[in-house]
Parts: sequence; structure tokens; C-alpha cells
Amino acid sequence: MRKLLFAGAGMAVLASAGCATTTPPAQESQNMASAPSASTAPAAAADPSGSNAPAAPAATPSNPLLAKWAGPYGGLPPFAQAQVAQFKPALEAAMEENRREIAAIVDTAAPPTFENTIVALEAAGKTFSDVETLYGVWSSTMATPEFQALQREMAPKLAAFDDEIYQNAGLFKRIEAVYNSPDKAKLTPEQQRLTWLHYTRFARSGAKLDVAAKQKLAAINQRLASLYTSFSQNVLAEEEGYTVVLESDADLAGLPDSVRAGAAAAAESRGLKGKWVITNTRSSMEPFLTYSARRDLREKVWRNYVNRGDNGDARDNNATIAEVLKLRAERAKLLGYATHAHWRLENTMAKTPERAMELMEAVWKPAVARVHEEVRDMQAVADKEGAKLKIEPWDYRYYAEKVRKAKYDLDQNEVKPYLQLEKLREGMFWVAGELFGFAFTPVTDVPVYHPDVRVWEVKDKASGRHVGLWYFDPYARPGKRSGAWMNAYRNQERFRGEVTTIVSNNSNFVKGAPGEAVLISWEDASTLFHEFGHALHGLSSNVTYPSLSGTSVARDYVEFPSQLLEHWLSTPEVLNTYALHYQTGKPIPKALVSRIEKAATFNQGFGTVEYLSSALIDMKLHLAGDKPIDPDAFERDTLKALGMPKEIVMRHRTPQFGHVFASDGYSAGYYSYLWSDTLTADAFEAFTAGKGAYDKGVAERLRKNVFSVGNTLDPAEAYRGFRGRDAGIAALMRKRGFPVPGAAAQAKDAK
Repeated sequence: MRKLLFAGAGMAVLASAGCATTTPPAQESQNMASAPSASTAPAAAADPSGSNAPAAPAATPSNPLLAKWAGPYGGLPPFAQAQVAQFKPALEAAMEENRREIAAIVDTAAPPTFENTIVALEAAGKTFSDVETLYGVWSSTMATPEFQALQREMAPKLAAFDDEIYQNAGLFKRIEAVYNSPDKAKLTPEQQRLTWLHYTRFARSGAKLDVAAKQKLAAINQRLASLYTSFSQNVLAEEEGYTVVLESDADLAGLPDSVRAGAAAAAESRGLKGKWVITNTRSSMEPFLTYSARRDLREKVWRNYVNRGDNGDARDNNATIAEVLKLRAERAKLLGYATHAHWRLENTMAKTPERAMELMEAVWKPAVARVHEEVRDMQAVADKEGAKLKIEPWDYRYYAEKVRKAKYDLDQNEVKPYLQLEKLREGMFWVAGELFGFAFTPVTDVPVYHPDVRVWEVKDKASGRHVGLWYFDPYARPGKRSGAWMNAYRNQERFRGEVTTIVSNNSNFVKGAPGEAVLISWEDASTLFHEFGHALHGLSSNVTYPSLSGTSVARDYVEFPSQLLEHWLSTPEVLNTYALHYQTGKPIPKALVSRIEKAATFNQGFGTVEYLSSALIDMKLHLAGDKPIDPDAFERDTLKALGMPKEIVMRHRTPQFGHVFASDGYSAGYYSYLWSDTLTADAFEAFTAGKGAYDKGVAERLRKNVFSVGNTLDPAEAYRGFRGRDAGIAALMRKRGFPVPGAAAQAKDAK
């Protein structure tokens, strides 16, 4: 699926694990998108000026997936009508229609112009984009065994279709002519950016290769598509297949009521009423490891989780990973790049793997040093209690919680009763109103793909203008991949009339009993705000062309708006009004908020190292070139060379690293969360240096220069438009409580 953004990896105040957004990558936003293809750009169906493209044919009555989206709000995805059996014929028919549209552009008699080539390309593929959107929703949220069989069949076919578009010599010749034309200077800046984008995508996707090389590239991409599907289906099977069943009250020792209730609900859904089940997902694993007094069960739950895809059975992903790496290296060489990492980073903010590595290495050593301090504190607690153990990875969260309590008088159990999912959702809406002027109203006249999904209309508060729709799918269920993510069902655009966006946020919280409040952790609350930041990025979009819209930006920039929004969770305005006790309704006490603030940098060593080890392994795997790789051995040896603390494992071990091996999405790009958080930390200081988190002037600059412009500007230029300068590393280090490089020397010079 093309528009799928994973949760970040950041460092939230109470997050026991930092992630890539810098708040811990809470059930991360894995962008499962491969490079967006020309065929997937949402666009109006009108005939492009100057081309012979036919109008989209009427949908066959037997397949509603091919129909133009009908209904209010500019048309709605026909979720209620979709059936698995309809996807294959719909995709095939939509691809055939897209082929005719592309042929019409290529066969246009008039010389290539922006209108008859670039605009025509934007308008092409509307039906295919709509069908693929529905297919992507089923892939991530409704992946029944029947649908998974379809995925295995269609993955190479869809990859071949992408290559068919990108390798169309006649189409690229016309794009290249527009790109090199002197008339390009007469285009608007946005039109020039769009022309550059299409030219660059085609060139980077092999459009300049000879016929034999194109055929080889297509074969590689088709094989990779199949491997990505196998990888993700293996991880899903491991998450659904491994559980820990708690049989008695003794197995529940230390668990708070909210964790017990979730485990009971998970057991009942599996026909085990009267027992408790810890599922093999992060949202179930982390609270158990944090609170369970049963060390034997903590280890069992931990091993289930970290060994996903690495059990030496039919679902083992190591051979798949080795082949993926080999094929990626081969593809990069074919395209003229030293490594896959060099190919992937060429059009990002970092530009080169070396620059990304420089940032990661600058943070790694201070983070590891902090971990050693954290472990000493935890070991002291364990020794004092007479536990007679050495801290192991399955102990880290448990003893970190004890240290937090001792150092800051702060217990996450004390905070969680105030973190109700629905109240926090209301808080997010309020923040969106304060910063961006949005108002959210629930609507029920909208079809959904599952009863758990709810929908809100988004309007501009000042004018009442319809902005878009926001879908919310918060609960875990079989067939839904773990984690949290945002995606766009339709991009905002206006080049063929005003088209408003449709976005969604998706999570995996354990659904409570009817009428029962769903309580979530501080880390999950941070993730909730993070993913909503992606949604606001899409909702704020104010551009002309869909390929430049919303979150269609560089990988190491896309996490910036989402990670930035995490900061508003801890603002007093949100906590005082929306952090209400689920039983008494009273707001979270000011004294507790004060303790949360004081503990803001607690456990940042763990969070940073857990995330950064994954990012470093990702980059080093893809800098290894065509060297044969044993994934398990590479991971083990590289971490040892880095000085990885033995008390921590990677946030995503290689055999389950969906960001990197379920698509090309974040491959050689998991560093992006740290890169984006460098911007995030610096950007939030623009608020705190002024009138505070709700400074209207700063918020307007942010909206104008970042959230609304999509990919119409180079991201570095957009950031400078907001901040007036580039971001340095100092704010990032302050945010995490690490020493600021050169700070002592600067202070000495100042004297």
C-alpha cells in the first residue's frame, strides 16, 4: 500500500522504550510504501488537456470496486460492498484502464508539454489508485487466510505493473523533454517541483536502462514483492500463533487491573474464558514485562516476542532476508549506485548514508553511557530486594519502573487510570483546533470495513469549510497487523477541481467490555498523538497536485510533523482537561503532572539504544553491498562491535523488522526517526521560546511552511521557512537529557 505511515520511535516522558520517532517508536509507523508510482497518484478522472486519454469507463455492475466513489464528502470508499473475490478482477481491470491512459499520453501527436504530459500523468490511474487503496486497507487490517492467498498471487503482478509504467520508454521520453525544456522556467514553482519529481522517480526506477537491464530489474522487483509478502505474513502468523496463557492468580502477580482485564478479554476471544492470555504483540508484551512479578513468565513472553520470524521453522525469515539483501544490492548496482543505501538516501534530507551515520554515531555513545547508568540503578534495586540476579533484557522494564518510582515517586500505574483512549482522542481534537483551526464532528452516513471503525468530518472552524474525513480504527483483531499507522485513502488536490482528503489512524489497543473505559500507557498515548500528527499533515495539505500532497514527502522528513505533535500530550492544557480518572472523572493532579515533567528524560538511554541499534543494523546491512549475509550472525557480530549493552535487544530484531523487510519503505531509512526528531526538538523550542505550546504565531508559521505545503518545496527549504535557519543537534540532545556536544567549550568561550 502506497500511503501507510508507521508510528514513530521517539522518547516520551513516561515511555519505557524510546523509539524511532523520538518518542519511542511506539508500535511503529511502518511506512509500507514502496516508491509511489505514476499509476497510484489519486487524481480527478477528467480528460487531461492536450491528450487523447479516454474518460474512465463506467464500472461493471458486478464489481463495485471499479465504480467511481459515490456519496457525500466528494465520494466515499465503498468498504461495505467490498469482498475478497472482487479484488483480483478489479485490480486487473484498473491496471488495463491505466495502460490505456498511459498509451494515450504516449501517443499524443502534439509535442510534450507540462499539460499534455505531466498533468496528464497526474490524472491517469485514478481507478487503479482507488482500487489499490481498498486492497491496501484489507492487507493491513482484514488479512484473512483467503486474502493472504490473494496477496501472494498479486504481489509480483503489481510490482510488474509498476515497472511497466516506469520503464515505458515513450512516456519517459516525453517526461524528459518537459524536464529539459526551456519552457520549464515559465512554470510555477509547484509545477517545476512536480516535473522534477516525476522525472526523478522514473530515472531512479530504471527508465534510462537498456531493454535487457530493464527486464532484469523487473524480475528483481517482482521477486522482492513476493519476498516482502512472505516476510510480513510470517510475522503476522508468529504474532497470532504464539501466546502465553496464564492459568491462575499466581501467574498474575504484579499485574495492574487494566492489564489483567485486557488479558482476560484476549483469553475469552480465544475461547479460554476464566484464563488470561498475553498475546505476541508489543501492546500486550510491554505492560506485562513492566509489571509482572513472575520473572519466569517475563522471560517466556519476552522470548516469544523477540524471536518472531527466528524460530527455525516454516515461518523463519532469515533466508528471506538474505535473499532480499542480495537482490537489493543487485538492483542498486544495476541502477548505478554503490549500495542500496546510497540509492535510497539520494532523494532524502540526509542525501547520503554517511550523513545519516554521522548523526546516529553522535547520539549512540552518549545513549550507551546512559544505559550503563540505568542498569547500575536497576541492579542496585534488585540487590537491595535480595533478588540475586543480574539484569537481563526481560528484567529491564520491570526494574526501570521500580527506579522511576524510587527516583521520581512516579508509577505508571498511577498515571494510566487518567489515560482513557476516548478522552485522549478528544484532547487530540482540541489540540488540532488550537493549532490548525480544525473542528471534528462524528458522522454515521459513511461505510466502514469493520464495526470498530468510526468516522469524523473535519471542518475549518472559522469558515465552516469541509476539510476532509478522519477514520479511526483503534482495536486489535485477527488479520490486522500489529502496530499503529496512518494512511490516506484520498489525497487533497485541486488541479481538476477541489478534492478533499480522507485519512485514517489505526492502532491495536485491546478492546474492553461494552461501556468499559480503555486505559492506555503513556507510551501508547504518545503514539496516538504521533499518528494523529501524520493525519493532521494530510488534513492540512493545501496543494494543487496529488503527487505532492500531504505526507508525500522525503522519508526522513515525513516523521517530523508526527513526532512534533507528541509534545502536546504533556501540555498542562491537555492533561488538566482530558487526562481524567476513569472512575472519578477528576483531572490528573498537578503534583502528578509535576512528577511527570521531572521524569521527562528518565530511561532515555534504553529508549534511544533500543531504537538506534535497529537503525544502525538497518543501515549497515544495506551498506554491505553484495556481500552474502547471514542475518542472525550479522546482527550478533555488528551489535557486539558497536558495544550494544547486553541488557537490551533491538527494538526490531532483523527477522521481524517489518519497516525494512516488508517493503522498501524504511529500508536503509529507519534512521529517519532520529533525523526527524532532530527537527522536532528544534521546532518545539520555537514554541517554548515564545508564548508557549499554543503560540498562535508560531503555529501559523508551522502550518504555512510545513503542514500545508506537502512536497511542493525541498524539505530543508520548508524547514528554514518555519524556523529561519537549519536545525542542529543541540535541541535533540537537550530533549533526551544527553550532553550537548561542545556545550562546555561554548560556555567557556562565552565567559
